[in-house]
Amino acid sequence: MKRAVVLAAISLFGLAACSSAPESAPPAAPAPAAPAPPPHVPDHTSLFPDAGKVATSVVPDHLLDMKKMPGGSLAEYNVKGKKYRMFIIDTDSNQNAAFLMLDMKAEMKENPEYLSHMGGYFGMYGDQPLYCFAKLHYVAGIVGLPRDKADPLAIGLAAQLH
Repeated sequence: MKRAVVLAAISLFGLAACSSAPESAPPAAPAPAAPAPPPHVPDHTSLFPDAGKVATSVVPDHLLDMKKMPGGSLAEYNVKGKKYRMFIIDTDSNQNAAFLMLDMKAEMKENPEYLSHMGGYFGMYGDQPLYCFAKLHYVAGIVGLPRDKADPLAIGLAAQLH
């Protein structure tokens, strides 16, 4: 008799363990999350040279209208009737700056020239020449000047990045 009671108890316990849980209402849909605030873009406009500078701005995203570019600082110049722009992008690390340089290179037409003395590239972006380089965790450059005119300005800009 004891054996039959124990066997019946084990059978009932086994059936109870195998049964499914009672149906519950589906979970409520989560409330839509608020959009993430745009990343903070540091203002490095004070690092641009003053001679010929007509305007500065901090662009929140897509600097130079490039799809993969984050925001950065931008300065516009007009020297002897020649208009050009300088830019500085502050990244999280040296490695991110190097990857950003590759994205910039990909935006240039044809085969941009590698600038070994600056660790950057010179080529055409749209209908304008683009001289860009990476230094530390920065990507910087000049848009609108031929290489021989942009090179000394880029060296001066690089000296400001530390």
